[in-house]
Amino acid sequence: MSSLHFVVISRSSGFAHSFRLSDATRSLSLTTVHSVLNASKRNFVTTSRNQDQGPLFEKAKTMDPKLYTKSAAPSSTKWPAPSPSASILVISPTNKVLLLKRVKTASSFASAHVFPGGNVDEFHDGVTAKDEHLDNIVYRNAAIRETFEETGILLSKRPVEVSDEVRDKGRKDVYNRQIPFGDWVKDHGGVADTDSLIPFTRWITPPPAKKRFTTQMYLYFLPVSSANSFSEKPSKIHTPTPEGEQEKEHTSAEWEYPLTWLSKAQSGEIMLYPPQFYLLNLLSPFLNNSNTDYATQRKGVRQFLEKVPTSSGEYDSFDGKLKPKVSNTHLIGWKDKVISPSVMFAPGQLYRDETVLSLESPGPELGAQKGNTRGGDAERVVVVEFERKSGPRGIKIVDRGEVGRLWEDKERKGARI
Repeated sequence: MSSLHFVVISRSSGFAHSFRLSDATRSLSLTTVHSVLNASKRNFVTTSRNQDQGPLFEKAKTMDPKLYTKSAAPSSTKWPAPSPSASILVISPTNKVLLLKRVKTASSFASAHVFPGGNVDEFHDGVTAKDEHLDNIVYRNAAIRETFEETGILLSKRPVEVSDEVRDKGRKDVYNRQIPFGDWVKDHGGVADTDSLIPFTRWITPPPAKKRFTTQMYLYFLPVSSANSFSEKPSKIHTPTPEGEQEKEHTSAEWEYPLTWLSKAQSGEIMLYPPQFYLLNLLSPFLNNSNTDYATQRKGVRQFLEKVPTSSGEYDSFDGKLKPKVSNTHLIGWKDKVISPSVMFAPGQLYRDETVLSLESPGPELGAQKGNTRGGDAERVVVVEFERKSGPRGIKIVDRGEVGRLWEDKERKGARI
């Protein structure tokens, strides 16, 4: 089996250790967009700007201190509760992002490129808090454990020097619940580096999906000091399976700059779902193949993530004039943003074949909470063509005001864009 060796660094010493990338990945993605689109056809009226669930450009109005949290979900409350999960954007010492590819025969997210991550497991990670939509140690434990299970990368505060055989056996034992992940790490002298995870939005699968997730996203920077000993050669990945079953080749892995990933997705070379595309798009101005040194690029990312307001808080409405803000999502930092995509325009309403997704709502669970002050991103929307068999294509992140002006032009001209 070919190997991909990663440099896994201890935060305390800068120690570099080589690991072979292995295992499959589970991903956060909008796999139920078709059912959401079907619901949207019942709930969205394109001929009236004032319909309660028409295209989500509300008339300018005075808002109370709470966020505008209208959800595009159908009125039924029978949808399943979202399962807690976590995912990490692992940044290499040279500021590239790791993505794992699902094979064509995968039962879900076939052929998509995803970040490492998966569901919270109480056996390993602990019990989630009452408010399961907040970053906490349980999500952080899950993120680091899943990354270890899926890639062989152990994000540890202290060096962990083990052979490939010991590490791979540990991954299988953890996967099969033969030993709690924390115990395995401790037994080998390590400490999971939960403190270095940087919260970077939360995504909640919108109803009426049959499987829903509340996924905490994180950033993790592998120290620049290990750049000289770091290998980025792609490899096949092998998934851990229950004891007695044959290990099966499942995915491939690769490190690229965010802009490279975005370009590959737009050209059709790879498949990205909206959450992955959106987050890579946010990082692309900072992490790139420029003359700027790696540390300075990372400083730019940290400053961006810490800045509040996150944007102007205003956008153009239908008449082309700047309207007062109808959402306070710009006052929510990136670590606290919660995004549950909803259909703003279904195919044929604005674009011939593309769907426009609003990123403003935090979803029905949070949206229904009295005094909720959490939400997503009101000023950006996702434009994407969904194909039932081949998945999302041609994704773009567009300013919401631009979409409003297109809608105005369409109404005025009576023509499809």
